[in-house]
Amino acid sequence: MRQDPIAVLGLGAMGLPMARNLARAGFPVTVWNRTPGRDGEARSAGAVVAASPAEAALPVVLTVLPDLPELLDVLEGDDGLLAGWRKAGVDRPLLVVAGTASPAGIRALGDRLGDVGLVDAPVSGGEVAADAGTLSVMVGGHADDVLRLRPYLAVLGTTVRHVGPLGAGQLAKACDGVVVAATLAAVSEALALAAAGGLDPAVVLEVLGGGLAGGRALEAGKDRWLSHDYAPGHRVSDQLRDLVSATGAGREVGVPMPVAATVEQLYSATRALGFGDDDHAAVRRFYEALAGKESAM
Repeated sequence: MRQDPIAVLGLGAMGLPMARNLARAGFPVTVWNRTPGRDGEARSAGAVVAASPAEAALPVVLTVLPDLPELLDVLEGDDGLLAGWRKAGVDRPLLVVAGTASPAGIRALGDRLGDVGLVDAPVSGGEVAADAGTLSVMVGGHADDVLRLRPYLAVLGTTVRHVGPLGAGQLAKACDGVVVAATLAAVSEALALAAAGGLDPAVVLEVLGGGLAGGRALEAGKDRWLSHDYAPGHRVSDQLRDLVSATGAGREVGVPMPVAATVEQLYSATRALGFGDDDHAAVRRFYEALAGKESAM
């Protein structure tokens, strides 16, 4: 059966495996990435590499970019998506935003784009789930647009839910971000307590994981905490941005978010200590700094 083509813009830790899985599933995939050298794996999986966003202006485009400013960069200009769609005569293209942004920002972008169909579809699960095609995908947008995207999204995730109108996906992602960040911070705090009391962190993590405290966020951070290797997946700075978006969404709808606000400050302090480019599990380093030393982990 013929598969409709799709372009993927942004080949970072999440975008590359997503593009690769789409290509392996039989979709004709075109990719573009701002930084050269990230497209080799996608090309090996069968993707076509575009020289500019304009060259990747297919009827369906999936962006996996950090935030709205980066998205606007690929939309505008002579080499941007908007120019590419006009040149190719694409009638009502569909733009899918898989990166994280504020719900209000996504809605404003939808108003601005007019005839471009816009769907927000942020994802959760990290690099492991992106590689395996088992992401959780939170989709906001018009029902007809979401239906059109179902074949692609089914390749990317095992939990794909249309949660509401445009911006609703980002709101659901904000909820996810609060839980993930709070879990990583809480475990980091617990490990600080364990270390101060002379407990073996590996044993503590094992018993936490085997009890009610266990979960995917703990498992995702476990190896990083034990090895002290914080090579980034989702960075501290990215997590902080997500928390700022979440607390902003709370203010917009009048919901107090004291836990999110506190965790936001923890991540802000972690970044201020120079760990902004580390993996978000490096909030552990904030507690180490408070103790005045690196842990023995």
